[in-house]
Amino acid sequence: MPEELELLLVNLFEKNALMSAVLSSPFAKGGQKVTLRQLTIKERPVYQVTTMKERQAFHQNYSSEEALAYFQANIFDFKQTFLHATDTDYQVLINKKRHVTILKKASSKTTLPLAHNRTKHYILNEGTPIPFLIELGVMSPEGKVHAQKKDKFRQVNRFLEMVDDLLAQLSPQPSLHIVDFGCGKAYLTFALFYFLTSIKGYCVKMTGIDLKSDVIELCQKLARKLGCGNDLNFVLGDVNGFETKQSVDLVISLHACDTATDAALEKAVRWQSRAILCVPCCQHELFKQVRNEALAPLLTHGILKERFAALATDAARVQLLEALGYQAQIMEFIDLEHTPKNLLIRATRRKADNQAHAQQAWQAYLTFKEALQIDHSLERRFQKELGG
Repeated sequence: MPEELELLLVNLFEKNALMSAVLSSPFAKGGQKVTLRQLTIKERPVYQVTTMKERQAFHQNYSSEEALAYFQANIFDFKQTFLHATDTDYQVLINKKRHVTILKKASSKTTLPLAHNRTKHYILNEGTPIPFLIELGVMSPEGKVHAQKKDKFRQVNRFLEMVDDLLAQLSPQPSLHIVDFGCGKAYLTFALFYFLTSIKGYCVKMTGIDLKSDVIELCQKLARKLGCGNDLNFVLGDVNGFETKQSVDLVISLHACDTATDAALEKAVRWQSRAILCVPCCQHELFKQVRNEALAPLLTHGILKERFAALATDAARVQLLEALGYQAQIMEFIDLEHTPKNLLIRATRRKADNQAHAQQAWQAYLTFKEALQIDHSLERRFQKELGG
């Protein structure tokens, strides 16, 4: 490759100055043009290369180094290449003898087309110091979110958006009692308490429960430090052993392993909690049970069977919650790129008893159960109520 062209490409990609490019007029018969555009994904420059094959577009994202290597390997397959940079447009002409001519003119584009970098409006905004996020190491004292905690910051905001959607169904009650099973380090517990009390103005009593004594101790200390220790309490224990005499408005269970999720759902239903937010995790129970001859091509492959069994587990949970008096749905919690555990069950208790709907949901579950030959933990916990 001529030195002038090599230096031009290296300079454009090293400085992230290349906004878009078109490689056209391929030497090969039947060849298709290639386009490139710069995006910003997760605050990093990414180059999306689009190729055509049989009228179908194929997209591939590259880092700066990978995009440079792509151009170095492919630019001589095209008679001309247009490079649109931040301050200059370049036209690279290549003849059959591979002689290169580079023409320059003032840039025809003045801004980067960062299609994936639209500003997002969060409930908790960066730039505003938030005490619990500072203490948990997500944010600096100046309000800047640390680079390694960007995903956690997005997760917290996504969770709060889901809670915000629920508030209309929890209102107009000015006070809320919330139980969080398996709170862990309590990022979302503190976030929810802050959101409801400091932003929404609710009076909240909240309890986080976890099996790890060191985690509970740290969370309790942080609650006292933040001045909310009287209303935000952390308790050492498991799902099955926790009881409360107060009515419960919202039960949260995030990443409780296998049938521990069902134990949390059982508590919520028996307390007649007005709302439930549940992100299941590590689902093994139905993997050992599911059987269906018609689905043999799927179930004979371990990884496919595992995923199918996990989806069947959540589908059964939603159907059983419907049969137990709730309106339930499955939603995406956060993108798969952040975590594989990205399904959230959101359920709200029906205001009016609807036996016809409950019976219909129960019959649909029985059909589902028979088809897969399963015996679900949540069903066993409510055999008497469901008539099983």
